[in-house]
Amino acid sequence: MNIHRRGRSVLLLAIAALLAGGGTLSGQRVLQLEDYLDIEGVSDPQISPNGTTIVYTRSWIDTRNDSRESSIWIMNADGTRNRFLVDGSSPQWAPDGTRIAYLHRGEPAGTQVFVRWMDWEGATTQITRVDHGPSGLRWSPDGTHIAFNMTVEGEPQWRVSLPGRPDGARWTGEPKVVTRADYRQDRVGFNDEGWRHVFVVPAEGGTPRQLTDGEWHHSAAEWTPDGAELLFSANRSDDAELAWRESDVYAVNVASGAIRQLTTRSGIDTNPLPSPDGRLVFYQGDEWNDDTYRNGKFWVMNRDGSGSRLISGDFDRQSNGFQWAPDGSGLYFTVNDAGSRNTYFVSVRGGVRQVTEGTHLLQVSSISESGVAVGTRSGFHEPGDVVRFSVRSPGRIEQLTHVNDDVLAGVKLGDVEEIWYESVDGFRIQGWIVKPPDFDPGRKYPLMLSIHGGPHSMYTVGFNFAWQEHAANGYVVLYTNPRGSTGYGSAFANAIKNAYPGKDFDDLMNGVDEVIARGYVDEDNMFVYGCSGGGVLTSWTVGHTDRFAAASANCPVTNWLSFVGTTDGIGWYRNFEQFPWEDPSEHLRRSSLMYVGNVTTPTMLMTGENDLRTPMPQTEEFYAALKVRGVPTAMVRFQDEWHGTSSKPSNFMRTQLYLREWFRKWATTRPITQ
Repeated sequence: MNIHRRGRSVLLLAIAALLAGGGTLSGQRVLQLEDYLDIEGVSDPQISPNGTTIVYTRSWIDTRNDSRESSIWIMNADGTRNRFLVDGSSPQWAPDGTRIAYLHRGEPAGTQVFVRWMDWEGATTQITRVDHGPSGLRWSPDGTHIAFNMTVEGEPQWRVSLPGRPDGARWTGEPKVVTRADYRQDRVGFNDEGWRHVFVVPAEGGTPRQLTDGEWHHSAAEWTPDGAELLFSANRSDDAELAWRESDVYAVNVASGAIRQLTTRSGIDTNPLPSPDGRLVFYQGDEWNDDTYRNGKFWVMNRDGSGSRLISGDFDRQSNGFQWAPDGSGLYFTVNDAGSRNTYFVSVRGGVRQVTEGTHLLQVSSISESGVAVGTRSGFHEPGDVVRFSVRSPGRIEQLTHVNDDVLAGVKLGDVEEIWYESVDGFRIQGWIVKPPDFDPGRKYPLMLSIHGGPHSMYTVGFNFAWQEHAANGYVVLYTNPRGSTGYGSAFANAIKNAYPGKDFDDLMNGVDEVIARGYVDEDNMFVYGCSGGGVLTSWTVGHTDRFAAASANCPVTNWLSFVGTTDGIGWYRNFEQFPWEDPSEHLRRSSLMYVGNVTTPTMLMTGENDLRTPMPQTEEFYAALKVRGVPTAMVRFQDEWHGTSSKPSNFMRTQLYLREWFRKWATTRPITQ
C-alpha cells in the first residue's frame, strides 16, 4: 500500500486553514491536485458461496514508481473485519469456498495465476508459469481445474536467408514481416505473433492444456454445470481476418477438445452463459447490420444450439455483467441509462424489469445463492465503494467500505447540476454542470466544455476527480452526452452514422448556450477540450466557431484519409459510405484538417507518443497546419503513454496543469480562486 498516504492526508487536514488559496468561505479546504495521489479504487467484489465473506480488488497509486498497483482485500459480508489479504487482482472463489484464484506478477515474468487457501494457514501457490499473461479465470464446477485465456504464438513469419555473412559479423537484425490485417493494438504494440486461446490448468498447479486451436481469437470461456464443456465466442471462419461484426457461440469438450458451433447466423453472437441447470445458454447478439452502433439483444437457446428465442423484447440499452439468478428464472445485469448505471433483470420467459434505482453508477459483480448482490457504487461526490443489497428487496443498498473518506474529509467539492436541453432536429440532450465550491450565481466564471470520446460512449454521474479539481480552481465545467452517446438507445447513438462529427457539434454548442443563459458564465473566457473522439470534436469545433478563448484537442483524429489505414485495426474503413479510393469526398468533408483555414482559436494538442489508436501524425498534421497559418498552438507529446494522456499518475496531473496553463495564457480574466 501507499505508505505516504495516511500521513499526507492528516497533514493536509491539519494545515487546511493555512493553505493560501486553498480554503472556501465555509472554512473547508478545496480539492488539491496532490489529493489524486491518495485516491484509491475498488472493483470486482466477489461474495463467497456461503454468503459470509467478500473479497475485492483495491487499487492505489505507487508514487515512487509512477504506477497503479492493486491488492486483494477481504471482509465479512456485513463489512466488518475489512483487511488486506494478498497483493494481486481479479479474485475468484472456488465453488466450495475453500480457495480463491487470482492474478499477480510471478515467475518467470509477468502475470500468472495463483491460488490461495482461505483457511487459517493461508497457503498460496503459483499454478502457472507461462510466457503470456493469463486472463478470464473460471473455476470448474468441481473445483479441480481453472480455465483461462492466453496468447499462443503463431508460426514464425517467413524470412529470407542472406548469403555471404562472415563469422562474427554484426549485421542489421531481421525485418519485421507483417501479413495480418490487424497487426497492432494500442497499449500492446505489435500483436500479430499470436492468437488468444482457451486453456485449462489443474487447480493445484501443473501444465496448462490448450483447448482451442487455429488462427483465431477466442473470448473468455464459461463452464457448463457438469464440467464437460466450456462455452466461448469467436469468429472461426475462413475469412475471419476481414470479416466485420461477425462472431458465433461455440462449445469445446474439455476431455476431447472437440469443438461444436452453436450459432450460425450472420452477425455478432457473444457472451454465452449456461444456466444453473445446464439446459439453456444465454447469449447476446443481433443480425448483421452496418449501423455504427446498435445495442445487442438477449437470447436463450438449448444447450445443443436449438430453440433460440429472443427474451429482451424491445429493450434497448447498453448492458453488461450478466449473471444467472440462482433459481435459473432469468439473469441480472447492469444497464447504462442516461448517465446512471443500475441493475436490471431479464426473465427466460421474456421481459426486462428494473431492479435498482438511483442517480449513481452501480455495478453488480457477484450474487450469492441466497440472493445477496455485491458490487461497487460511485456518485457525483463519492469515488466508489463496495456495496451490497438483496435482490428481493433492492431498495436498501448498504455501503460496506469507505476507502476515500479520509482523503476527502474536510474537502468541499463542487455541486453538480443535471440539465436537459433542446438541440437541432428535435433531439433532447442531457448534460451536467460542475460548479466551483462556494459558487456564487451573481459572479461570472470561466467555462470549460469537456467532450467525451468514443464517439459511442457515455459521460456518467460518477465521481470525476479531473472536473472537481478544475472546479476547485474556479472553473464551471460542462459535460454532455450529444447524439452518438450510448445510454439513450440505439437510434440516438446511431444518429451520427456517416455524419460524425457534425450534428453532435450542434448538440454541444446548444449545451453551451443553455449554461450561458443562466447568467454566470463569462462569455469571453470559455474553453473547450476533449480526448480521442473528444479531440475530434474539439478540432472540429475550432474550425466551425470562434466563441472559445482557447482549446485543447487531445489525442485527436484530424484527417480521416490518413487515419483509417494507420489506426490499430481496419474497422474504421467501415464507418464511411464508400472506401476512400472509390470516393474520398466524405473522408475529406468530415476531417477537421479541411477546416483549419477557419481556425483563429489558440489550440493546443496533447497526445501520447506511443498512441496507436489516434496516432501522433494526426496531431502533427493539425499542429503543422496551425503553425503555417500563424494560429497560436503548442504540441505536448506525452512520454510513456499510449492512447490518452493519463495512464501514468504523473501524466494525469500534467494533463490537468497543461490544460489550465494553456487556458490561463489566453484568458482575458483569471478564474475566481477558491
